Order: sequence, then C-alpha cells, then structure tokens
Amino acid sequence: QVRLVESGGGSVQEGGSLRLSCATSGLQYGLFVAWFRQPPGKAREGLATFDGYGRPVYEDSVKGRFTLSKNRTETIAYLEMRNLKPEDTAWYFCAARGAQYISDPLSARWYNDWGQGTQVTVSS
Repeated sequence: QVRLVESGGGSVQEGGSLRLSCATSGLQYGLFVAWFRQPPGKAREGLATFDGYGRPVYEDSVKGRFTLSKNRTETIAYLEMRNLKPEDTAWYFCAARGAQYISDPLSARWYNDWGQGTQVTVSS
C-alpha cells in the first residue's frame, strides 16, 4: 500500500523560508514524487517534480525560489521554499506517479497516490 505523508508546513512572514517533507512508503516504481498546492478558492497546481531522467522540473512561478530534492534512499522528497510570498499561501500536497517519460509531469492526471497535505500560510 502506497502512503505519502507531508510535514513541515506552518506560518511565516513574507520573505521567510520553509522546508516541506514528503515521506513515502510502499512505492514500487521509484520516487517520482511531485509537489502540488491548492490556494484558497483556486485550482490545484503542480509545482515541482522529477522528470523521467531524474531532473527537477518547476512551475514558472516558483523557479529560483523552490528547490526539490530527495534523500539518499529515495524515500523522502523535500521542497525547500525560500523568499515566500503571500500568494504562496495554500495547502501543499505531495503525490506519486508511476509514469516515467512524460511531457507534462506537473499535470495531476498522472498521479494516483496523494498525501493529506500540509498548510502553508505566508503573511505580509
């Protein structure tokens, strides 16, 4: 059974930093984990993932501010978030996919397993 558990959310001031963690278990196909977020009243959006070659892929609004990484055993994915802005306020979710070589790895349609989410609030 696949399980993903997010942690690390919280409340920070604008310009602050947070590191989110996604602990995984039961994955049979490697750590193709992505981070998504859903701001209040808005649609869910993909933020960061590894492509089929293991390269990080980022949504434009977080490039240069967010960094995706994983631990040595590839059981935990991290999202380091710097220079946070009020518009980053959202519920953040990690999700896992089995598809490896796809052209749109930040599309939610590829992800069948999801965590419960962790809330991030950025105040100005």
